Amino acid sequence: MADTGEMQAAQREGLTDEEVVTRVLAGETSIFEVIMRRHNQRLYRTSRAILRDDVQAEDVVQDAYVRAYQHLAQFSGQCKFGGWLLRIAVNEALARLRGRKRYEEAGAMSEDQGDRMDRFESPIPNPEQQAANSEIRVLLEQSIDALPEPQRTVLMLRDVEELSTTETAEALGITEQNVKVRLHRARAILRKKLYTHASVETRQAFAFLGACCDRMVRNVLAKIRETKLERQTEVLH
Repeated sequence: MADTGEMQAAQREGLTDEEVVTRVLAGETSIFEVIMRRHNQRLYRTSRAILRDDVQAEDVVQDAYVRAYQHLAQFSGQCKFGGWLLRIAVNEALARLRGRKRYEEAGAMSEDQGDRMDRFESPIPNPEQQAANSEIRVLLEQSIDALPEPQRTVLMLRDVEELSTTETAEALGITEQNVKVRLHRARAILRKKLYTHASVETRQAFAFLGACCDRMVRNVLAKIRETKLERQTEVLH
């Protein structure tokens, strides 16, 4: 017979996003974890597709959750909560991408290039990556990374996360026709690169599970607690 903890966990998992939001707004902060674990991988994959940087993608997802938590009361329910949350992450990732491009352009104009080496990622994979990587998966991830950002992001949302054309258009703020065009171009490029290889398990790419997911949940909950303490202190003063 399942213990009380397992029963409570199962009950939480059965809640819709909107029901979780209602309970969070009622003061049950800890249940926000359900939202994070449910959407971590989608938000990470999308942010990673835009930025092509693992660390920045994690930062974007954390900031998106904190921002969403701080503005939960503004969620109108007119669209799916997952779509609303995804839009927050996309906006944050695109803002960082624009900022990074400005930084890189400024650096390119500088005569002193000696301090820019820290901008290059280490080619050595961490243990999590080593455990997850296979030859085909690595090839796929590299091929997706090589796509232009507009095609890369649409491909991630449509083929990896399996969002509909409408959901993808809403998340990116573009027309459905643009989604179709970008997806067609992305698939055509990938077909050329992967033609000689056997079946590719697309949905295994850019996994964000296990330790990564746990770390994200811990970090966001800690930030939420800090935010609550700051608000309480402001009220007292």
